[in-house]
Amino acid sequence: MALEQVAQGVVQAVVVHNGRLLLVEQPDGSALPSGVPEAAESAEAAAARLVYELTGYLVDGSSTLEPEAARSGSGAAAVLCRLLTEDPSDGARLVPEQIHWVPVVEAVDITPPGVVRDYLEGHTPV
Repeated sequence: MALEQVAQGVVQAVVVHNGRLLLVEQPDGSALPSGVPEAAESAEAAAARLVYELTGYLVDGSSTLEPEAARSGSGAAAVLCRLLTEDPSDGARLVPEQIHWVPVVEAVDITPPGVVRDYLEGHTPV
């Protein structure tokens, strides 16, 4: 299971909690929760919305890993999100079997080179 590269203008939510990374099942494998921001929506707000809509977990989009790329729209924005609720609410698009918490150590190996992998490598428990 390898994570896919994402298209420009897409927001990826990076949710790490208790040494695990949140991934969601996609038709071609697992991926970070991601999607396109709505009109006038910041990358941070879009990430929080996408995680909630897909998984039912409430998160905050606290910071963007590459703020310049996000502002210019020149690339995918990876947004760090802090988990606010440990139990998902009802009404998520995905069923629990499509939501995975993967240990960060394993996630590093399946993440494509780039800003998300760099972040995960810096936060791998020793």
